[in-house]
Amino acid sequence: MTTTERAGYVTRETILKLLSDAEIAKVSTAETTTGLAEGSEYIDLENLDKGVQRSRTGTKITIGNALPRTAVSQDTWGKLLAQLST
Repeated sequence: MTTTERAGYVTRETILKLLSDAEIAKVSTAETTTGLAEGSEYIDLENLDKGVQRSRTGTKITIGNALPRTAVSQDTWGKLLAQLST
């Protein structure tokens, strides 16, 4: 892997490091839910290359891999989007 490729490689750990302790607690709480509301924005931590997604009826989402937009502040969400667009 070249330096350029490595610079563009975003991992789950990279994303989670951008969250505050309070946001991590919210994400942990969100993992105990059975699903996301229709139309909720989220990032699938196992499929970061897909970027921001919206939940839809009938679409199976592994909640433990989903980072819902509602679990983080607007500032953090902006940082996440910037990281994903690299």
